[in-house]
Amino acid sequence: MIKINDNFTLLSASYLFSEVARRVSAFKEANPDGERVISMGIGDVTRPICHAAISGMLEGVRHLSEESSFHGYGPEQGYAFLRERIAEVDYRERGIEMSIDEIFVSDGAKSDTGNIGDILSPACRVAVTDPVYPVYIDTNVMAGRAGERGADGCWSRIEYLPCTAANGYIPALPVNEPDVIYLCFPNNPTGTSLTREQLKVWVDYALAHNALILFDSAYEAYITRQDVPHSIYEIEGARRCAIEFRSFSKTAGFTGVRCGYTVVPHELKGVDSAGREVSMNHLWNRRQCTKFNGASYVAQRAAEALYTPEGRSQVREVVDYYMRNASLLREGLQSAGIECVGGVDSPYIWLSTPGGMSSWDFFSLLLERCRVVGTPGVGFGPAGEGCFRLTAFGSHADTMEAVQRLSRLSN
Repeated sequence: MIKINDNFTLLSASYLFSEVARRVSAFKEANPDGERVISMGIGDVTRPICHAAISGMLEGVRHLSEESSFHGYGPEQGYAFLRERIAEVDYRERGIEMSIDEIFVSDGAKSDTGNIGDILSPACRVAVTDPVYPVYIDTNVMAGRAGERGADGCWSRIEYLPCTAANGYIPALPVNEPDVIYLCFPNNPTGTSLTREQLKVWVDYALAHNALILFDSAYEAYITRQDVPHSIYEIEGARRCAIEFRSFSKTAGFTGVRCGYTVVPHELKGVDSAGREVSMNHLWNRRQCTKFNGASYVAQRAAEALYTPEGRSQVREVVDYYMRNASLLREGLQSAGIECVGGVDSPYIWLSTPGGMSSWDFFSLLLERCRVVGTPGVGFGPAGEGCFRLTAFGSHADTMEAVQRLSRLSN
């Protein structure tokens, strides 16, 4: 018989969002009449891709249609025309030094946050905030770093750092000295953020304990408060201890186009089993050259166009559209007497289920009474039990209707 990777058999039977989709499908089949279901569960966008990006795509398509400008295989790290714009606009304009060979364009942050484990030892000890984006946990299970799963749902070799109302959604520092720490701020799922001073505590910890921070910054464009950093590299010393992941999915509607990037600074070093220092930038480059063909030329031309004055303005309009939805959701929940956070620096609303109801029970109540779909907090980790996530990525009309339906919860 063919031997398989046993670690995959340790995973839950289905991915969180697949289970949500399954339950919604079953509900629709059992209840074909009545109000339509409004989805505010999966974090997919609904606004069309902006005109600037479409123009960039069309230019890319034209290049591919003509012999003189045709492009075949591109550089696995991404084309220089896009990497230079990323370096200039996303970093240098914020006073952060950045060279283009520290930037690796990819097909999205989900892929990179999962694949980054390829360059890390299976023996690395991992810490995650809890609740947490499921990909961080599952990919470490796949790699054999997670250990055994306990009755409480926690993995024995992963340190969970609660990020809950009890600590103001500011997780405490690890106590077991992990080698790798996953941070996502603005946070998915809670929608909360860290100030510059709060993030500095983590950078200082990582430097003092030789830990690597994997910093998911996919939602930085939604930040509104001045004291919340858009990049971990705004913090002194972060270039020596952090890898940053970004995405065009939620800012420019690229969930169907697929394009993002990862930053691995030259100063970031690891050690091999013999204790020799190794450049992590070099390792990631080597990994990408072997296992990744690069994001498509058309997608990268579209992403480049986002950095034009027109593109930047149009992206801002889309972000503002979703943030108006977030404000409506937050205010609607509060009017219904439900406590919630988020929606200030992110497009996610994180609410406490009423009456101590379990996350999945509230999922069912919301679906049956309001025909609104969200995501049970427990699906993001043990500390998410008793909580629930709603996204602001729907249309404005759907958000308004959902808010009206949410008032039924207070009846």
